Amino acid sequence: MTRLSSAFAKGHPALVTFITAGDPTPGATPAILDALVAGGADVIELGMPFTDPMADGPAIQEANIRSLGAGTKTADIFQIAADFRARHPEVPLVLMGYANPMTTRGPDWFAAECQKAGVDGVICVDIPPEEDPELGPALRAVGVSLIRLATPTSDAARLPAILEGSSGFLYYVSVAGITGKQQAALGSIEEAVKRIKSTAQIPVAVGFGVRTPEQAAAIAKHADGVVVGSALVDLVAQHGANAAGPVEALTRALADAVHSAR
Repeated sequence: MTRLSSAFAKGHPALVTFITAGDPTPGATPAILDALVAGGADVIELGMPFTDPMADGPAIQEANIRSLGAGTKTADIFQIAADFRARHPEVPLVLMGYANPMTTRGPDWFAAECQKAGVDGVICVDIPPEEDPELGPALRAVGVSLIRLATPTSDAARLPAILEGSSGFLYYVSVAGITGKQQAALGSIEEAVKRIKSTAQIPVAVGFGVRTPEQAAAIAKHADGVVVGSALVDLVAQHGANAAGPVEALTRALADAVHSAR
């Protein structure tokens, strides 16, 4: 089993957490990552800062600005990932971001760096299935999962294309909008997850708009995993380099809620 498949095979729904690499500084990120692990996160998404994060709401937009303002480079992100892998050999780490930083040096270079750093998966927001050759073959060749996004508008005709070549888990974006600002009705999430799971052979994790343990627990009753990002990024904005403690506390509350939901 891979680290990702193991994370979704623990007998309870998985908590997937997100922070932005280099926020507030590259040097502060390792302690925040460690806090996510200590709090009980099952999978960690590490955001790659980008100048135009069109799918993200204000919290993550501002995190990108702080990270880039601190001078975060792609090399810093891979060093953070490699150091994380040395400290936490069993915890899955996924890079999430946009195509430009991932493909500017070529997909083979990016895939090789992911493999060297011990990255388990990649979520690229703006490469659709039709453009899979831009990144997918290179990642799959080195055993790194390409994790795709499905949305409320991904109908039965579209879903097979999204699932083709996808692995690790499917990220269901529960709202047709940006991160952090709204939450879909639970009924619509339940219906969508049931529909997707009737086709998908990989776990389904639900994100966008999940901020509290109560919200996370409600979704975890139906999904294989719950993704929380903006609420954690807000804590980094509030506490800066001292964010590890508050991040660990919120992560623990979220993990307790998700793990005990069923």
